[in-house]
Amino acid sequence: MIDLSKRFDDRFAVRDLTLGVPCGSILAMLGPSGSGKTTTLRLLAGFETPDAGRVMVDDLEVTHLPPVQRHFGMVFQHYALFPHLNVGENVAFGLAGRGTPDERRRRVAEVLALVDLAGFEERKVGELSGGQQQRVAVARALAPEPTVLLLDEPLSNLDPSLRERTRRELRSVLVKTGVTTVFVTHEQEEAFALADRIAVLHEGRLEQIGTAQQLYDEPATLFVAMFVGRASTLPGVATAMGRVRLDAGTEWAVSSPEPLQTGGRVQVVVRPEALKFSPDGGLPGTVREYRYTGARAFFQVEVSGALVEVEAPIGAAEIGQSVRLSAAAARAFPDQP
Repeated sequence: MIDLSKRFDDRFAVRDLTLGVPCGSILAMLGPSGSGKTTTLRLLAGFETPDAGRVMVDDLEVTHLPPVQRHFGMVFQHYALFPHLNVGENVAFGLAGRGTPDERRRRVAEVLALVDLAGFEERKVGELSGGQQQRVAVARALAPEPTVLLLDEPLSNLDPSLRERTRRELRSVLVKTGVTTVFVTHEQEEAFALADRIAVLHEGRLEQIGTAQQLYDEPATLFVAMFVGRASTLPGVATAMGRVRLDAGTEWAVSSPEPLQTGGRVQVVVRPEALKFSPDGGLPGTVREYRYTGARAFFQVEVSGALVEVEAPIGAAEIGQSVRLSAAAARAFPDQP
């Protein structure tokens, strides 16, 4: 995608988007509703025509080719399986006109085995679980050996209990085939589990692209810092290279994606696991709430009228207790004008 833009009425759904996907890799487009990720997928598939920009596959421009000529596979959010056809017939649908009947049957058997549904050819679609239907949809898209596989919210219709297992299965299939894959999701956990790289979109623009660890540890914008993972913000003023004096009165060392102007207003982002209860001074606050989640415990601490979240051992503090906080790591961003 090069400088891709798409406008609906007076609003840009996608604006000046340039994004590359290495051959054989898996890219997630992550963002909230209205961020432009589904429109971008439709532009890639050829279901929408861009107002500007180009869609390239290797050195071939496909911007104005119809979907059928792009040789892309597509898995829709609701799978779009045909209920009157059995599993084998659904998978063979994408092979119409290709090879002999025996060759098509062999290819159907190959892709069903790939998605761990060997022998399911005669099963009715309505007899399958949600996870199995999702794998049939993937098998149908893979059967014609597409250049690129596109997936629209591939796991959104599954119960939470099925998602983790299905994520592992889908990732395994995509790695085995080596097909270049682009999928959209608003679920951070899904993007982290499936993708090699993640592109975070916001209001039609690319905020950042990188690995899950890069997005979490080194967010390039305040939006990415707050959208990816859990985080709290505290206002302050940049005082020197790599340091910020918080409005609450404590000075912290910070990292930043760009140099901070001394005296400039900033927002300091800190993750719950980076905040610690400190016996030797630090940011003053009062514990207002405690939440136990089984594996972890979180404390809501009021600091100068704002609430920050602290991950700490069970019993580390009590509601109403005055505490001091230190930060093992924090990241600062200039205030937006």
